[in-house]
Amino acid sequence: MPKRKLLAVIGGVTVLIFLFLWSSGMLNTQKLSPEDTYNSPSSAATTQQHPATTAKIVAVKDTIEAVGTVRPRTETRVEAQVTAKILHIAVSTGDKVRKGDILIELDNRELVSRRDQAAQAIIGSNAAVAQARQAVAEAKAAFAKAKNQYQRIKALFSERAVAQRELDQAEAEYLQSEAALASAQGGLSGALSAGVQASKRLEEAEIALGYATITALEDGEVVRREAEAGDLAFPGKPLLVIQAGGALRLEAQVREGLIQRVRTGSGLQVRIAAAGESPLAGVVEEVVPSADPRTRTFLVKVGLPPAPGLYPGMYGKLLIPLDARQTVLIPAVAVQRVGQLETVRIHTADNTVQTVHVKTGRHFGNDIEILSGLTGGEQVLLPVPAPPARTDEEPEPAPVPDSTTGNEGTGNATS
Repeated sequence: MPKRKLLAVIGGVTVLIFLFLWSSGMLNTQKLSPEDTYNSPSSAATTQQHPATTAKIVAVKDTIEAVGTVRPRTETRVEAQVTAKILHIAVSTGDKVRKGDILIELDNRELVSRRDQAAQAIIGSNAAVAQARQAVAEAKAAFAKAKNQYQRIKALFSERAVAQRELDQAEAEYLQSEAALASAQGGLSGALSAGVQASKRLEEAEIALGYATITALEDGEVVRREAEAGDLAFPGKPLLVIQAGGALRLEAQVREGLIQRVRTGSGLQVRIAAAGESPLAGVVEEVVPSADPRTRTFLVKVGLPPAPGLYPGMYGKLLIPLDARQTVLIPAVAVQRVGQLETVRIHTADNTVQTVHVKTGRHFGNDIEILSGLTGGEQVLLPVPAPPARTDEEPEPAPVPDSTTGNEGTGNATS
């Protein structure tokens, strides 16, 4: 008995497996290609119940994606113009700044001392100029007196009223006073020049003192902070990195075969997945006219409009349009999928239904591209829409009485 039960169980399982394989079509050994069709068991009456649409041939434009990175259009490296110790940094990474806002304050004690020294030097130079002017005035008076005396002695000598010795002495005094006047005038020029230099040194000291307070040159956002309070700031050392607010662009690498389709000033779409599914309208701002010899790509910089959630460093794609091509489109709901197989049902001219294996491509709204299996113009059957939900509950049918229940108790009891 156990052996018979085991054979019965094995036979039942075998029958169930056979029925499953037969119902799923896996026992069909005929090989089908995407272009092959076979007749569906649907009748003409069933076909008429399904809505149908025509497979249409349309012209579509393909695009090729060039990957890139979102970067700021302008990035400012804030550096110190003087050597001084950092006292305070007023901003942190991520802070928004406006033009004129204080960013960094440096130790200005040495710069204040230089300015005060320059101011004192100006006071001294002004005094020297005053003395030089007084010396010039005295030299002019002495020169005028010596000149008049020389001219008078010279006139008397011509009349034989004075000796040659007096004429020589008057001439010597005249020449000495002339030289003294020239020397005084030279001293005045030197004092004036020293005053100008002192003024320049004061101006330079005031400019250096102004560098002790570093302010923002334009509106932007702090992206990096590369120094802390107590560090020594000097020319050439970056302290902060600020990007201009809202000025971002995508820098993409475009292969050399597509660079002819990218022109400066042309509009192209950019897709930033992290900032939303909708593409952004970009404008090509710059195409570097030199390819990278390792990757054979050109650097293309595309300006981006302001968008929420868009930040430097994000991954993006530049969509480069290609020439239009003809393709077949049908509603996506008409495609039935079983595993890796894709099929559609078409209504033939002899009022029969055929199931055709197809290969699909891209989606265009509610339609899908058919790469193979259809040539266009076929009547494609759509799925029957589901009936509307019933709002009124139907009463449940009354239970049918069991015919065997009336015979209870009529059987003969056996001892």
